[in-house]
Amino acid sequence: MDSSARQSLKRKLAEEVKDSLCKRLRPTFTSIILKTLSLLSSFDHALLNKLIAVFVKLCKTTKHQLHEDFMDILVKNGAIQILVRLLHLPDEVVEDCSDRVIQTRLLQLKKGCAFILGTLARKPVYQQLIIDAGAFLCLLRLLKRHKTIPKSPSVAGFLRRVVDAISKLAYKNNNAKRLIRKEDGIPPLIELLEFKVKKVQVAATMALGTLAFNNAHNATKMVECNALPSLVLMLQSEDSVTQFMAVQLIKIMVDSSPDIGREVLLAGALTPVICLLSSSFSESQGLAALLLGHFLTTDSVLKVHIPQRGAIPPLVHMLQSQNTNLRKASAFVLVILAQDSHNQVNIAHSGGIEPMLNLFHSDNPTVQQYAARVLYCLADNEDIVANIIKVGGFQKLKDLHFFDEPIREYVAITLLRLERNMRGRTLKYLIYLMCSAEERVRRHVVIALAHLCSPPDHETVFIHNQGLELLLNILQSQCAIQKREASMALSMLASRANFISSLIQTISPSPTSQMDLGEEFVNNPKLSDITFLVEGGASAAINFGKIFYAHKDRLVSSSVFQTMFEAEYWEKETKQAVIPNIKWDVFQLMMRFIYTGTVDVKLDDAEDLLRASDQYLLEDLKLICERVIAKSISPENVSLLLELSEDFSANTLKHACILYMLEKFDRLHSKRWYYTMLHRIVPDIHTLFSTLLIMDQSNEDASVAYLFQ
Repeated sequence: MDSSARQSLKRKLAEEVKDSLCKRLRPTFTSIILKTLSLLSSFDHALLNKLIAVFVKLCKTTKHQLHEDFMDILVKNGAIQILVRLLHLPDEVVEDCSDRVIQTRLLQLKKGCAFILGTLARKPVYQQLIIDAGAFLCLLRLLKRHKTIPKSPSVAGFLRRVVDAISKLAYKNNNAKRLIRKEDGIPPLIELLEFKVKKVQVAATMALGTLAFNNAHNATKMVECNALPSLVLMLQSEDSVTQFMAVQLIKIMVDSSPDIGREVLLAGALTPVICLLSSSFSESQGLAALLLGHFLTTDSVLKVHIPQRGAIPPLVHMLQSQNTNLRKASAFVLVILAQDSHNQVNIAHSGGIEPMLNLFHSDNPTVQQYAARVLYCLADNEDIVANIIKVGGFQKLKDLHFFDEPIREYVAITLLRLERNMRGRTLKYLIYLMCSAEERVRRHVVIALAHLCSPPDHETVFIHNQGLELLLNILQSQCAIQKREASMALSMLASRANFISSLIQTISPSPTSQMDLGEEFVNNPKLSDITFLVEGGASAAINFGKIFYAHKDRLVSSSVFQTMFEAEYWEKETKQAVIPNIKWDVFQLMMRFIYTGTVDVKLDDAEDLLRASDQYLLEDLKLICERVIAKSISPENVSLLLELSEDFSANTLKHACILYMLEKFDRLHSKRWYYTMLHRIVPDIHTLFSTLLIMDQSNEDASVAYLFQ
């Protein structure tokens, strides 16, 4: 067992022994308390001080259930009444007694009584008992007399305990708060804000905060009693605790009565509050940010004044805090400031974009929404769009998923704004970054451009400035995330250029190959001068094959068989030709297309018909087959169909397979063959995109014609 474990075990055993001892001594302990209480009626100041000191020590040291038992025993045996009676000892004794020892003892006595009453007041059930016993008014009287008491360390301790007791008695007690205001207890508390002893100053600030909490009348009274100048001085203290207490009280006052915000500004609090954004005390930073948010909602002019005083850099720095409340407070202020175009630039140049994007990973929906609203504003500024893109903002906004509907709407509009601003000097600057920036920035930029720039700019971006080569390099990266980004970017590029829809649209066969002789001529023995023996052999009898009646002049007039006859594949006098390697149904479909120029190709026949059309150079029929097969592409067959397209030079099918593999990256990347095949087809991807992107996008017929080559 190491030393730390041994120490931990010792502490645990000591606590167990202590708890056991407390249980055994509880009856004796109770007896001592009761006996001591009976002596409190004495007027021996020295003895009273010793007895009160015992109780004070017990209040500070007893814990858990023993502490609760101690409090209950005190109250049940009349301690409240006795303590209040001691507080009522004549002030004259304190003020005028020439014996300094007696004076000190009386101060210590009343200090101890105030401390014990404050401790008892933590329990709401005892709080009202203490007030009903007259302790409240007595404490207020002692507080008001503090100016007449010579200043000394004992006086400071006495005032601190009196103020603490008042604060605890007023906690969540509206009647007590009203009573303090009625009895003019607020002015002496405000005077203590400038007391030279820090602990007294802090205690007074806490008491005023308790009185002002959810109480507009008390907050207004504090303003009327000139509390704000003292609080502004405290804001400028070099002591972080003093600063915190001051900004906390101001925040409570403003929350209780929003109109006080203007008074706070008039008192000169704006600059000190902004300075607190850089405080080492995170609680002060958060309260300062919330105060600025309140100020901004009351006066739009402050959208200019607050940034002028340097608020934006520390607010941006706060976005990177580990404290969720601090990030939330900062983002709230930036939401308001970001509504001004000059502030938008200030936020971006202060490095606010990346921390704002990181807020989307927060578990707090409010923080996420603030981030979405700020970026929504920034994306509308042409001077900032490039900043968002070069740090990867577009990719994050596109890929993240949000459950909150308002956030989704803000993000969607933000992406639209980025797209709308993808022109002019913004586009030129991004192209410059794509060509000359560091690798990470170039990657962010080219991915965004593939999604955002308009088709007329595709040639400039991806051909003339090598954007396509950059995308293909990213596609071959060792990083799966980067591969995915490049794959999605190429797929989007194809979609925006209308490649995919062009692949599957129906076009008519070219006039030179279309015969349109009508169905009555198909497999008609009349005037037939050649027959095809299908599914038979050269030496086989006719009944081993199926006969298809055709017409040489019709076949010759079609450019398909013309080459065959002219090349003397068959003698001109030949009356019969054997077709051994094509199925009867497939051959019928092929001949019907030759005669009529149209054919209804089913998926089951499409692959065989593709082979036949490739064999007999029927390009239009081949194209129809490719389109039919392309519509059936799935994760299970795309690799096989890609190989099929390569076997028969079926470019349309090949292009469809390539685009499918790019679009369905998320579904395919886990398959063992995917990355190998993806790398193998990179040259084909380059050929496809470089040709299509260079075409005039307005000439759709030219684009379609290439796709079907």
